[in-house]
Amino acid sequence: MFSTISDTKAYTPEQVAKMLQLSKNTIYELINRGEIIAKKLGKVYRIPSSSISFLFTGLDSDLYLAQENDKKNLPRIEDELKKIRKRL
Repeated sequence: MFSTISDTKAYTPEQVAKMLQLSKNTIYELINRGEIIAKKLGKVYRIPSSSISFLFTGLDSDLYLAQENDKKNLPRIEDELKKIRKRL
């Protein structure tokens, strides 16, 4: 599912530093190491909210959401497998 520009939130490194209670320099270091994904637009960085959630989940937010959805469907899948195995 693609998001549109109107529902995508992006933050400055300064805003992210304040949210995470880190220094601005630490945020820039995390960007340089690839731990925070940021887009450089001209001379400034913008950090999508999904990049911040990545810090906490250890997964890209799309993968995290897919994994959570898979967990919800797992009981139904297991039931279907039991039915199939009974027929074999």
